[in-house]
Amino acid sequence: MEKQKKFSIQHFFMNYALYIIMLLMIVIIGMMSPKFFSFRVIRDILMQSSTRIIVAMGCMYILVSGAADLSGGRTVGLAAVVAGSLAQKSDYYIKFWPNLPEMPLIVPVIAAVLIGLIVGLMNGFTTAKLKVPSFLATLAVMMIAYGANQLYCNKPPNNSQPLGGFLKSFSNLGTGSFLSVPYIIYIAIGVCIFQHLLLTRTCLGREIFACGSNQEAARVSGINVYKIQMITFALAGACYGLAGCLEAARTGSATSGYGNSYEMDAIASCIVGGCSMTGGVGTVFGTFFGVLIFNIINYGLTFIGLSSYWQWVVKGLIIIIAVSFDMRKFSKEE
Repeated sequence: MEKQKKFSIQHFFMNYALYIIMLLMIVIIGMMSPKFFSFRVIRDILMQSSTRIIVAMGCMYILVSGAADLSGGRTVGLAAVVAGSLAQKSDYYIKFWPNLPEMPLIVPVIAAVLIGLIVGLMNGFTTAKLKVPSFLATLAVMMIAYGANQLYCNKPPNNSQPLGGFLKSFSNLGTGSFLSVPYIIYIAIGVCIFQHLLLTRTCLGREIFACGSNQEAARVSGINVYKIQMITFALAGACYGLAGCLEAARTGSATSGYGNSYEMDAIASCIVGGCSMTGGVGTVFGTFFGVLIFNIINYGLTFIGLSSYWQWVVKGLIIIIAVSFDMRKFSKEE
């Protein structure tokens, strides 16, 4: 009986130690500055987390399928710039496309998602068809996306200047609200609900988990692994594209530097939220809270006046601890 009790405590600690440590950090930050738990601060954190939640949801598809994706951040940046260039007012003094009339809101949104889809399909084709390991394939595509973004931004008359002068309808997408809750939060929650239903209520979701758990066994059982890899990378790319569009709308600007390191934050958030680096494991609920935990800590450290450099130190430590626990859990199951 004692042995069973000891095992249960060890199992609980291995699964929830990181959450406990982070909760303690949040409590300490709140004690140092009680205003941290105000509605305004919580609303700001959720608003800033929204695009990162969408990026993390896209990254989750990849991790659950047993692959890796380093192209997310640069895809966000490319989508932000493309969406921004199509959402400018006609009288803006350095309009990206001078002869283009003002476009309805749906145009930049669809363009951003399509850009993400194209990048995702490039990742999928390189990984599934050319058999390049996903880490290297997405690293290469990340470089291509960043180079394309730089070339696009450098086009006259923009000449690499930050994009601005967005239409009010586009800006409202990122800053407007309904019942004091920003639209961007509703969109992020909608993406989470969609992904949860897809992964838990559809045959496609079960096949994604099967491929992540054991790709060879999935192939033998009749699952088209090539198709699943293409779909997961395409879905991830669409999430990155949507996040890029929303990021441009939220900040009222866009540059080729947008999205830098977002992919690392997304991977870390997924791991903290319970996704396994070995594939086949992950939940939308866990990933959602993984993103929130990171952003609450980042915002909290800034809120109490701690140098932003410490945020990188904390992030690095959290990633090491999270992956360490993940690998230990995996070895225990073996």
